[in-house]
Amino acid sequence: MHALGDWLADLSGPVVYVVVTAMVFAEDALFFGFVLPGETAVIIGGALARQGSVDLVWLMVAVVLAAIAGDSVGYEIGRRLGPPLLDRRPLRRRAERVDKARDLIRRRGPAAVFVGRFVGFFRSLVPAMAGASKMPYRRFLLYNALAGLIWGVGNALLGYAAGAAYERAVSLVGRTVALATAGLVIVCLVVWRIRLYRRHHREHS
Repeated sequence: MHALGDWLADLSGPVVYVVVTAMVFAEDALFFGFVLPGETAVIIGGALARQGSVDLVWLMVAVVLAAIAGDSVGYEIGRRLGPPLLDRRPLRRRAERVDKARDLIRRRGPAAVFVGRFVGFFRSLVPAMAGASKMPYRRFLLYNALAGLIWGVGNALLGYAAGAAYERAVSLVGRTVALATAGLVIVCLVVWRIRLYRRHHREHS
């Protein structure tokens, strides 16, 4: 996350928009969620908005549209390729998680599209599985758009708030302590997401 943040911070404002939205789009549309941290990019983008590198409102608009469009492309890929898509090597290595995503779609239907947006691995996989299951696109789009809106705006605001907290900490206690505090906050966020994922995993086991 630190390396990605440094890289984005060195880019010009327009390029930041392009890179962040491209990562969000590719995470869902091209199954790059296994390697591209779209959510992390949005949070960092929010922090850069606090610094004035980009506009927060335009960042949120771009991220939400990229999330919705990426999921829609993933849905279309799943609809056209169907079950053979799941036999490809990258997914065979994650067969257990694929089965859980399939079970989530079967039991929760369109609601799984909403839930999947907030769970890392499912975020990349659920749209394609929804398409493969022949879920009506209008129904998919409704839940996809709602989840994309909450996810995109929420993560951008989270990054913006983190950037504001960091600035206040620097002014009060200095850069070194502020960096240590920021690192602790990041660790806490990661632990919280892991616990949330595990709880979700237990609920659907």
